[in-house]
Amino acid sequence: MQLIPRLYNAPPNSVFIDGVPIERVPVETLRRSIGFIPQDTFLFGETVRENIAFGMESATDAEVRRAAEVSNIAEDISGFPHQFETMVGERGITLSGGQKQRTAISRAVIRDPKILILDDALSSVDTYTEEQILNELKTVMRGRTSILISHRVSTVKEADEIIVLDHGEIVERGSHDELLEQGGYYAELHKRQLLEEELAADFTD
Repeated sequence: MQLIPRLYNAPPNSVFIDGVPIERVPVETLRRSIGFIPQDTFLFGETVRENIAFGMESATDAEVRRAAEVSNIAEDISGFPHQFETMVGERGITLSGGQKQRTAISRAVIRDPKILILDDALSSVDTYTEEQILNELKTVMRGRTSILISHRVSTVKEADEIIVLDHGEIVERGSHDELLEQGGYYAELHKRQLLEEELAADFTD
């Protein structure tokens, strides 16, 4: 994923965007077109609003709030002492892991990027919150390239194409239904995660 925003340079003519080799796209233009949500999020010691609107200083209050709604953190923010003007501790220390990730998702969404990359960005939220975020992201992902990296089948199951990696090698690719029919690595992972969710639900009850 780090090859797409050119954090590392890929070999020439190996990564293309709309048929154009990525090395021919100016770095500034490329990165302005990408919303990248890493697994390890970084927040600044500023207000919640400033963290969401980082790099988009012209964003309106309505745009900031909508971005917060998409990532399912708007309700949390409403409970903060000063809501969107609440100061976030250095590196986001005053927020939970899930809140930090959802703030980072808001930051990516507000940019209205042509390419949206979620690098295991939902790992710190529970499956219920994940489902709510993904439902909101459906609208955001429509009409743009979206790449989701995850260990959870629930995160990727509605993707047009799923690429399954095992020890760095592509072992399967296809839609959710196609991969279940193959009965391979992905199907086994799906079965195991469904069982884990059922056991967790029983334990909670």
